[in-house]
Amino acid sequence: MKVLRIVGVIVAIIIVAAIALPLLINVNTFRPRLESELSDTLGRQVKLGNLSLSILSGSVAADDISIDDDPAFSTSPFIHAKSLKVGVHLFPLIFSKSLEITDLALDQPDIVLLSSPAGTWNFSSLGSAPQKSAPGGKPASPAKPSAPPKPATSTPPTHTPSASNPNLSIAKLNVNNGRVTIGKTKSSVKPQVYDEVDVSVRDFSFTSKFPFTVTSNLPGGGKMKLDGTAGPINATDTAATPLEAKLTINGLDLAKSGFLSPTAGISGTADVDGSLNSDGKVARVNGTAKADKLKLSDKGSSASKPVNFKYAIQQNLARNSGTLSQGDIDIGKAVAHLTGNYQTHGETTVLNMHLVGEGMPVDELEPMLPALGVTLPAGSSLKGGTLSLNLAIDGPIDKPVIAGPVRLANTRLAGFNLGSKLSAISALSGRNLGNDTEIQNISTNLRAAADGIRTDNVNLTIPALGQAMGAGTISPAGALNYKLNLSLTGGAVTGLTQLAGIGGKGGNIPVLIQGTTSDPRFIPDVGALAGGALQKSLSGFGGAGKGQQPNPADALRSIFGGKKPK
Repeated sequence: MKVLRIVGVIVAIIIVAAIALPLLINVNTFRPRLESELSDTLGRQVKLGNLSLSILSGSVAADDISIDDDPAFSTSPFIHAKSLKVGVHLFPLIFSKSLEITDLALDQPDIVLLSSPAGTWNFSSLGSAPQKSAPGGKPASPAKPSAPPKPATSTPPTHTPSASNPNLSIAKLNVNNGRVTIGKTKSSVKPQVYDEVDVSVRDFSFTSKFPFTVTSNLPGGGKMKLDGTAGPINATDTAATPLEAKLTINGLDLAKSGFLSPTAGISGTADVDGSLNSDGKVARVNGTAKADKLKLSDKGSSASKPVNFKYAIQQNLARNSGTLSQGDIDIGKAVAHLTGNYQTHGETTVLNMHLVGEGMPVDELEPMLPALGVTLPAGSSLKGGTLSLNLAIDGPIDKPVIAGPVRLANTRLAGFNLGSKLSAISALSGRNLGNDTEIQNISTNLRAAADGIRTDNVNLTIPALGQAMGAGTISPAGALNYKLNLSLTGGAVTGLTQLAGIGGKGGNIPVLIQGTTSDPRFIPDVGALAGGALQKSLSGFGGAGKGQQPNPADALRSIFGGKKPK
């Protein structure tokens, strides 16, 4: 019992000391020193609110903190946090009034990350010589957390590394429930906001590697995790600090993420797994991604099949340019390869890419047609066969020009009765081609851009009918404007075919395809028919004797079967 009493007395003394010591030690006397050390370390003016000491947790807490931005970017705070907790060694603090920091924790900070048109970030100068005044010589003043950043118009200066705390080390550095806003100076693009941002850093040092973990909610939904090591801190440009990490993204909203221009018309959700390795000059990213409900055109609709992507990217950080050395796209058993380069200019990313696919199964690709904005005739679908393409993709990412050869072989347009569509052509009237249209081959040189689609050197072979050659366009609204020359393969050839001078067994008919992609209309090209027939009749009219000039009136009567033309 005596032992228990002694233990109780000791515990009581500890509790009383824990309560009394904060009253005896005025930690606010350390505020100027703490502000100064943090300012020197970060190269930015740091301001702290009221300080309080907790003996039990061994920490000093500030109820408010702000860190100035680089004045070349903004006069608003770079970071504004609800509170800052600083872990300290108690015995040096109590007995020698010496402040030794063990850990830092920011609670609910608002962090604003800005990039200039040249690609420089406002955090690049962290750790450099302190910037204590804004442009014009006025001290930078903190603003409310909700206030939008005020971009400056001057060019970010070159910073000199600070040597005030080169050996500073912190055992733990945490950011809890933060909000990060990422935007650009001189830009009308809406900044992207990441909330519930948590950062955990262990054994932080300016001169060595340190492990870190970052988790966050993504704009528009989804979550991100970055887990790896960084360091040593680049003394000239913090953004050029070496980094190795594993990246995991779940449920990324492609339309709302901010990674793609809203005008590109791309939407869907994606899961990404990858690894990131940067030496501060070149960043290498490789991994896999899976996109669901993908839409690649503003006039398209979501695809019913997922798209898998295996990628390897090398980014030049200084030039804002990169190379896609591997871009394997697979939709089921259909595989295509995307490679090439890209260059970012301000808010625009310009592509110089190449997409190649050989013998891709049409059945695997057919569900992707709506996502590309491709509309087949109403009630029809493609069945069987293969698709091959070799396309160049050049221009801005939201309005690229796609051009190259495309070939579709041995497929069937199920649910499309070509015979009924050709009834306007007398030579083919009543011809029964079945409810499906067999296509042996269709090849063309394609050019797709914002102003529509143009197809040159169209070569179409339909075994039940013949071969068609020509060219045409499809407007952004889907309107068709095609001129084809149809070579028949036998059968009843009368009427307009005789007018065109085909004969009784087969020949050529000029055909116009109009209407829309969902409801195409096939009509005879009367102008081409009449012109060709008149030319033939005038050049070889049988009613003119030897040495006589042909009579145009007789020629016209010949074209219309001996009847007087109306």
